[in-house]
Amino acid sequence: MDQLKRALDFCTRHQAILNYSLVSLLTALCEYIFSVVLFKCPCNSDNALYGISFLLVPAFILFLLGCIWNARMWRLVTGCHQEKCCSSCYHHILIPVLGRASVAPLTWIAVALLGASSYECAASGNDIIKNFMCKGVSKMCQAQVAEIPCNKTLSEKMSKGSLNLQAQSQLMGLFLILLIVIVGVISTCVSHCCSPVSYMQLQFWKMYVKKENELFQTKAKEHAATLAERNINSFFQTADQTPDQPADPTAFQTPSNEDWKKISLLYTFNPEEQHYSMIHEFVNTDRGSTAKFGQGNKNPSVLGFVDEAGQSESGI
Repeated sequence: MDQLKRALDFCTRHQAILNYSLVSLLTALCEYIFSVVLFKCPCNSDNALYGISFLLVPAFILFLLGCIWNARMWRLVTGCHQEKCCSSCYHHILIPVLGRASVAPLTWIAVALLGASSYECAASGNDIIKNFMCKGVSKMCQAQVAEIPCNKTLSEKMSKGSLNLQAQSQLMGLFLILLIVIVGVISTCVSHCCSPVSYMQLQFWKMYVKKENELFQTKAKEHAATLAERNINSFFQTADQTPDQPADPTAFQTPSNEDWKKISLLYTFNPEEQHYSMIHEFVNTDRGSTAKFGQGNKNPSVLGFVDEAGQSESGI
């Protein structure tokens, strides 16, 4: 039991890293399956289009899915036609969202480059590559370049004295992975160095937000169930009454539209106040009626978990 508890604690502390690792692993697996099962280079004049499409189109689809799956994106755009929502600091939100949405597509491209099939197919149909490989050789050479993905002997023969297409692809894949790791480490260090709170307070903050979301989900379900039961009971009771004496529904308090809008705003950190979420700020500012409500400073990327806490439970 102790080992299981330690394993669960480890997963909780490193949930974000584990999520990205799982996404990368699944993406790499999907790319491998696609390459083995579906990828068939035509080995003709359409090589460039086919190879580039296989390399970039799935990556673009994964990027869009990453944006759709991010809770902060939906908090940003839902109801953005309203003036108060549109005043949010978009540049503080979009950069982290786009960065996280790029994990899967960059993994796809990196794995595809290491596999080399897509690049080899695309490059063999590119005029620049053809001219480079056939410099000082007969014109028949350029027609043969397109057949390289389907003829390994021809590939070895034409690449003597220089890197072949597969080696070029693998080098680009390795450098892309190195670049991703460097950018990830630097951005993580910078975001934590710019954290407005200490390490221990940040850990407490994450615990609070997680617990607040769990309680919100529970209370929201209870409230919704009670409201639904009240309305259904009132409907059937009214049907049993005479038209002149309809049954009055039981009084029931529910948050107003304005209250829902206030707690749905993107979280903005205010160093002068100790509010850990929009609900916390809403409660401490007399239900958001004071002038201080929503007047936080910039939203540090390290505090992005405040808006994303309910993503797994509430979905898109």
